[in-house]
Amino acid sequence: MNLDDDYGLDAATDARDAEAEAFLCDIHGEPSEFATALVSGLSKRNKAIPCRFFYDAEGSRLFEQITSLPEYYPTRTETGILRAHATHLSQLVPPGAVLIEFGSGSSTKTELLLAEMDDLHAYVPIDISPAALDDARARIAERFPRLRVTPVVGDFSRPLPLPAAIAGHARVGFFPGSTIGNLAEADAVALLTSMRAILGKGAILIIGADLKKDVRRLIAAYDDAEGVTAAFNLNLLRRANRELGADFDPGAFSHLATYDVRHGRIDMHLVSGRAQTVNVLGHRFRFADGERIHTEHSHKYDIAGFAALVQRAGWQSREVLTDPENLFSVHILTAS
Repeated sequence: MNLDDDYGLDAATDARDAEAEAFLCDIHGEPSEFATALVSGLSKRNKAIPCRFFYDAEGSRLFEQITSLPEYYPTRTETGILRAHATHLSQLVPPGAVLIEFGSGSSTKTELLLAEMDDLHAYVPIDISPAALDDARARIAERFPRLRVTPVVGDFSRPLPLPAAIAGHARVGFFPGSTIGNLAEADAVALLTSMRAILGKGAILIIGADLKKDVRRLIAAYDDAEGVTAAFNLNLLRRANRELGADFDPGAFSHLATYDVRHGRIDMHLVSGRAQTVNVLGHRFRFADGERIHTEHSHKYDIAGFAALVQRAGWQSREVLTDPENLFSVHILTAS
């Protein structure tokens, strides 16, 4: 997510960011990506932490809880769509093709498709977590012993080498979960363009996208009654304390989810409950009472708007699958 589109940097902030990065390198050698992003994000005029840092071990555990909450419809709704249409989706995949999943995580939704895709040459899950890939590979190998599974550890938003064994085979991409919604429009187009380059001419991409709906239902999905989403958001501060020796008081911050009508998105924030100062890696960050840290965008789409978005990246919308309530959508795209 490129938060600079919405949160501008002035010259003084640029200088502080450069000093922060130099400090991290001097003290710790090569800085961790989280350390650099945290100091940089808190140095901005409008403080922000990129949402990709939600998913340490504790954050991943909390997110798994979120997916089964009654208010959180996206996971179960998309799973229902994939289950209902798995046979149809398998018929779109040519024999001997390779299924490439971007940000595969636990690969649980993928199993619905793999169960119907008897003629796949290989399944290539891509994820930044080696542990997640190892767990998924072991489970899939046990269930589908004849399927070639070749995991790739890496950030799929950047160029990365794919296994030589898939050369010459048709490629089908899979990107569930509406992760595309976490990106600003220009970044979403850039990512979709990169995926088209990875998959190649004539490829198919199966992608999930959350749909616009009643605002009350959206807010509830990101601010559940049990407080699990709040704990998930606040875990960013606890992670900073655990990994970087910061001294955030999580009890002095609260979770806030808002809906931006103009941009059609949920925004998540951490809100300071009082004037306070936090120390992070030798830097002191002052917070006013009520000051926010932005932690996530989650864009919601209508069908026509999403089709226009993907077209900018060289994809054509071939078919759209939805649930009976039109809460969520799964799009089949073909590369121009």
